Amino acid sequence: MNKYELAVVVNAKIEDDARAAVIEKVVSYITRFGGQVSDVDEWGKRRLAYEIQKMREGYYYFIHFEADATAPAEIESRLRIMDNVLRFLCVRQEA
Repeated sequence: MNKYELAVVVNAKIEDDARAAVIEKVVSYITRFGGQVSDVDEWGKRRLAYEIQKMREGYYYFIHFEADATAPAEIESRLRIMDNVLRFLCVRQEA
C-alpha cells in the first residue's frame, strides 16, 4: 500500500451541499478501489492562477489516502469526467 495525496479543485459557483457531494463521491471512488482515506483537508475558496472554464476561483481540497498502485489511475479516470471538478492531481508521497 502506497500513500497518496489527491488535490481537487471544485467549481466555486455551486452550492455548499453540492460541493460536499462532489467530495463525498471522490472519497467513495477511493474506497471502491481499495483505498483508505486518512484525511480530507479543505482549504476553502482560493483564486486560481489562471482562468479555467471562465472561472477565476475554486474550492481546494486535499485528500490523503493509502491504496495499491493501480488505484490512482482508476480514480483519475473517474475524476476526469466529473462535471464540477475543475482540476485534480494525485501524487505519491514518500514513505
